[in-house]
Order: sequence, then C-alpha cells, then structure tokens
Amino acid sequence: MLPADVMRQIRRLQLRARRAVTTMLGGEYHSAFKGAGLSFDEVREYQPGDDVRGIDWNVTARMGTPFLKRYVEERELTIILAVDVSASQRFGTGVQPKRAVAAEIAALIAFCAVSNNDRVGLLALTDRVEQYVPPNKGTRHVLRLLRDVLFFEPKHKGTSLAAGLDYLNKAQRRRAIVFFLSDFLTTEDYAAAFRRAARKHDLVAVRTGDPREQSWPAMGLVQLEDAETGEQLLIDTGSRRFREEFAARAAERQAAFVKLTRSSQVDLIDVSTDGKHFDSLVNFFRLRERRRRGR
Repeated sequence: MLPADVMRQIRRLQLRARRAVTTMLGGEYHSAFKGAGLSFDEVREYQPGDDVRGIDWNVTARMGTPFLKRYVEERELTIILAVDVSASQRFGTGVQPKRAVAAEIAALIAFCAVSNNDRVGLLALTDRVEQYVPPNKGTRHVLRLLRDVLFFEPKHKGTSLAAGLDYLNKAQRRRAIVFFLSDFLTTEDYAAAFRRAARKHDLVAVRTGDPREQSWPAMGLVQLEDAETGEQLLIDTGSRRFREEFAARAAERQAAFVKLTRSSQVDLIDVSTDGKHFDSLVNFFRLRERRRRGR
C-alpha cells in the first residue's frame, strides 16, 4: 500500500495530465503518429471528387454503378517510455529536477496513449536495465507506470544508454514508438546502439537539461559533486576563462548530439527544468503532424 502523500502526488499528476490531454494534447498526439496500417471499413457508392483509384470494379460490375472501397487507419500503437533514472537525473536548479520533468513528460505521453487506446510500456535504466514493464492498455496500467517513474528507487547510480537501447531492441520485437527520456550526459560511446534502435523503432529523444549545464553566472567558488561517481570538484565561477570554456564544451556536446539524432533520423525534444516542458511537447506533436501532412 502506497503512503497517502505518494498517492496524492500521483493523483495530482494524473489530473494535470488528463486536463492537458483533454484540452489540447490528445488531438495533437492523434494527428502526430500514424497507425499500424489500413483496414477495410466499407464499400459505398462513388461520389464526385472521390479518388477513382479506390473504385471496387467487382462491386461496380455487379451493381451497375461505381462503388468505392473505404479504408480506415488502424490506430493501435505501441508506445515505450524509456526513462533514464540514473543519479544525474536528480539534478535541477530550476522549477523541478530533471527526473520530475521526465516524469511529467512520461505522464502526458502515457495518458495521450491510453486516450487513443494505444499500448504503453516502461523501461527504467541506469548503467543497466532496472525495470521493464511490457506494453499494456488502460488507466490502471498507466497509473502503475506513473508510480514507477515517480518513485522507483534504482539500485545503481551510473548511466549506460547502450545497455538500455540494446535491451529494448531484444524485448520489443515489433516496431514501436520509443520516447527515450535522458539527459544523455555520459562518457560512454552509445552511438551504435542509438542507431540500431532508430532503425528498428520510431525513436524520439527527449533530452532533459538544466540551465547550469550550459553556463554559469559569476558567483565565486562552487563545490560540485558528481551524482553518479561521488567525485567532488571546486570550480571558480568568477573566472571568465572558466565560464567561457565551460559554455564552449557544453555547446560542443549539444552539437554532437544533434548531429547524431539527425544522422539517425531521430526527432529531438529538448525539455528543461525551467517549467516550460509542456510547451516543448506540444510543439513537437505539431511538428510531427505538419510533417505527416507534407506541409
């Protein structure tokens, strides 16, 4: 039995996500992703303006007047939320830590999926796969995923994106839409695993970030500790040279990741701890919808 304060937090996130899905995100999500294919719906009489390529000539010959085959999109999709729960995700100097931002994004996507009768699963990873919940449907299933994303306590602190991506490819044999939520801050070379996952699935990278990971204001000496290794470092933010070098390295890291996503044909959503992550998700859905329509 979960504690009352935990249940309140889950319910609060559930209500917020449902409100977002009802007011805007549900329609945006539905338009953004194609279904698994087309299924036959009905045969109806041809009307002026219909595509003549859809005429059913057998029915037309029997009835003596043109009839058209009508197909509808098979909407059932499989969504996988691959969530980095390593120690670096606990960092945040904005409104929320990165892991809380990832949890809210995951909740919004999960409720979009359940409102469209899609299946949704969860993969939680650190330097290994900590938990895998196979895709399923229903509100009860989604609430379990929210609980796990919010309160799951991993056994390890490190990060291995390659391990998570390779596990995903083995566990999820059929093509799925995979939202990979991580800060992608690791010294590991995971590019090959990233490309393999992108070839097999519709991979969407959701990069969680914090302003202090890009630049530092001049605020004197600051003691930092690596959340994953425990290594401590004293930095002098009053040094202009340090601030410029730090910003330059961060920009290089950002550019390298953007290059990887583009070469792998992976969509990228950048979300921050500044509280504007909801807007980032809406903009992504709108971009996908425009791309589908060829605008």
